[in-house]
Formats: sequence, C-alpha cells, structure tokens
Amino acid sequence: MEKKPVLGILGLSDGDKEVHAQLKDIVQTQVDAIVKALRASGEVEVIEAEELVCSVKTAKEQAELLRNKGVDGTILSYGVFAFPNFSAVVAENGKGPFLLAANLNPDWPGMVAMLAAGGALNHLGIDHFRASGDVNEPEVLKKYITFAKCAKVVNRLKGQKYGLIGGRSLGMYSATVSMQDWQKQFGIDVDHLDQNELVRGAEDVPEEQVDKAMKWLSENVAEINYNGTSFTEEKLRTQIRHYEALKKIIAQNEYDFVGVKCHYEMSRHYCTECICAAFCNDPYDWDGPKEPVVYACEADSDAALTMQMLKLLTDEPVIFMDVRHYDAENDVMVFCNCGSQSTYYATGTDDYKANLAKTKLYPALDIYAGGGCHVNLMTAPGKATIARLNRKEGTYRLTIIPAEFVTLPEAKMAETTMEWPHVFAKLPFDHQIFLDHFDANHCHAVYGDKVEELKMISKMLNIDVEILGE
Repeated sequence: MEKKPVLGILGLSDGDKEVHAQLKDIVQTQVDAIVKALRASGEVEVIEAEELVCSVKTAKEQAELLRNKGVDGTILSYGVFAFPNFSAVVAENGKGPFLLAANLNPDWPGMVAMLAAGGALNHLGIDHFRASGDVNEPEVLKKYITFAKCAKVVNRLKGQKYGLIGGRSLGMYSATVSMQDWQKQFGIDVDHLDQNELVRGAEDVPEEQVDKAMKWLSENVAEINYNGTSFTEEKLRTQIRHYEALKKIIAQNEYDFVGVKCHYEMSRHYCTECICAAFCNDPYDWDGPKEPVVYACEADSDAALTMQMLKLLTDEPVIFMDVRHYDAENDVMVFCNCGSQSTYYATGTDDYKANLAKTKLYPALDIYAGGGCHVNLMTAPGKATIARLNRKEGTYRLTIIPAEFVTLPEAKMAETTMEWPHVFAKLPFDHQIFLDHFDANHCHAVYGDKVEELKMISKMLNIDVEILGE
C-alpha cells in the first residue's frame, strides 16, 4: 500500500458558461499552484480531476472520478466565485474528508466562494476543513499536508482487518470492544482467533529458521540472561517459534494489526509472548527490514486501534506501555510494560544493531510460569505525544498528552521491574491530573508533536478530544 497520502483535487468555477469560459484560466492557475506545491513537498500524492467543475453534472462526474481512483480525501479549490451548490454535489458524491482551499487574492473572490461553500456543507451537516492563503507559504502548505496525513489515517482504517488472538485478558473492561461498533465507526473488521493457533503453528517452524534467529539475537542483543530454569536456550527457541507462527498467521489471515491475550494461558503454560510483541512492532527482525505490524499486549483492542492510528499517521513503530509509577524525585511518570515494546525505541532509529546493543533479555517473572524472556530497554529521549482511545458508556474520546521522554540512570529501572522496558516521561502538568482522570492502564506514544494531527483525525472520526491538563 502507498504510504504517502493521496489527495484528489478539483477546481470549482462559475455556473454561467460564458463567465466560466472567461474565468477558467484563473481557476486552473490556482489548482496548478496547489498541485505543484504538494508534489514538490514530496509528502503527498495528488490526483487531478479531468476537468473543472462548472455545473452540477461536472461536479458529480469529477467527484465520482476521484472517488473511484481511491483518494484519501479531496481538495476543493476556489480561484473565483464558484456556485456553492457545486461544492455540495461534490461532497455528496465524492470522497471525504474535504479541504476547501482559497488564495488571499483581492482581484478575485475565491475566498467568498470558499466561505459560501463552507456554509453550504455545514447546512448539510458535512464536516470539512479549510486552508486559506498562498499554498507556497510554509504555514499554509503545512495545513494541506496535515490534512492529507489525517485523511490517510481515517480512510485507510476503513476496510482493515484486526486479528484478536485470544479474548479478554486479566478482566480488563477497557481492553474489550464491540465488533459492531468498530465496523460502524471505523470500518474495521474484527476477526477472532484462538491462541492455540500460535502453539499449533509453532510446531511447524523449520529448525533452520530458529537457528537463524538465535544466531542473530546472540550476536546483537546486549545481554541474554539465561537462568538455567525458566529461561533457557530452548525456551527462547520456543518464543522464536511463536513469533514465526504469528508472522504466518498475520500473512495467511491478512491481518493489518493484532492484539494477543497472553495472560495467563500462554505466559503460565507455554511462554511469554514478549519476543512477539517486540519484533512484530519493530521495522526489522532476523530476516531483515520489514513493515512493522501493530501488536497490542493483553489483547487490548483499544490499544491496538490507537497504535494503528499513530502508525498510519507517522509510518513509524508505536510504543505500548503500562502506567506504573510517578517518580517524585525526577518529576517523571514511569511507564513500564510487562510484555515488551518495539526495540526501535532504544534509539528511535531503524538501526537494529544500535537498538539491540541497548536491549537485554531477562528471565520472565515467576508469576509467568511458562517461562521465556522479557525484553528490557530504556526509551531514548525526545519530544513525544502520548495517546489513548478511551470510552465512557461506549462513546469514544481520544485522550492526548504532549510529553518529553527523558533518560535516567539504568538503576532507576530496578525500582519498578528491571526486566521490563521503561519509558520515563515528563508531563506538562501535575501528575495527579493524570492519575485522577486517565481511564486506562495502558497508553501509547510516538516521537514528535502530533497533537494537532490527532485533533484533526478525531474530528474526521467524530470522536471527542481530551487534551489532558487543559
């Protein structure tokens, strides 16, 4: 699938044929400027309509043409005054979300057309977004690109298939979802699979593939701390087999993202699924570079969906983490997950050697009697955005938290659970606000400031937004 967002664009004009003939070059010039700027950015693919819209007939035809070409969203460009009903017809027949765009040009009333069109769409209850000003100005161009990235997230969720492997874990209400609600609100199909398929599939993994993985891990991971009982070479080989089985399950079932229950059927009786969690989310494994596949621990489906949204937005791996502790001495929230997170976050790069050099494998805790390892690392510092889909009586909202990841001495990890991956995060508000209002034990993050993008995605999905601390 194309990673770049794909936007359609059409220019709207006057409905009088003679007036349109006089003004069409102005309309086309505005379209051309937007197309040129977006293509030059290297961040957006653009598909142009085949003709300008100057009637209800062309509005319907060109909107359907762009829709059928699979665009993620549609730009309606106004260089002159365009009849607002044309925009309404485009919106009723085209592919949303829609961005209304006009230049600040006193010579021609494109801005008037944009406002009139916006009023028409609001009369119809069709949400839309606007970009006013010269597309060659960085701040204006950023509006187009942000819209494109958000439209991509919303539209590419539609038709995706989520693999729910196992059921509710550890009695967590916030981890279970309604397949009907997901299909209706997000267009996602939820497919349930028994965890026994991991065990069954593991039996068929070729020994040479397990040998390859063992060699790669032994050569690159900083420490493999076997204890001779619950974590041995053979137990690590079992975890590798489970991961190889999971890859095959994902491919055969065409899953776009997954959640795996693990506790306690797997973790107490076979092995922990931490190798699966780490390398499924990673952009590499022992077979080389690959596409990360979002994997949520403990079959936390709202976690998986939040992570998939973040992945589609950034094209990067996403952190899965447990809310564990507040460190008053350093004024940081400590996020520490029993499973694992992508080893990518050891440095925040695709360099597997650098990441694994900061990664350690520790024996699983005794409560996980199936044995195997936990994957330990400390998340590299940097500006980040934490997010989580939460629900109240079935109604979704997206909780968003701007944060700063920091590095602390390695000994700080021993204050919680040394064996697990850690994120130390400074929040821009008092930690008590987080503890008093956050509605889940898991949350998720990517590097960078993604607050505005997540707010726009939420609007596109008709989800409430909660900026924690505001």
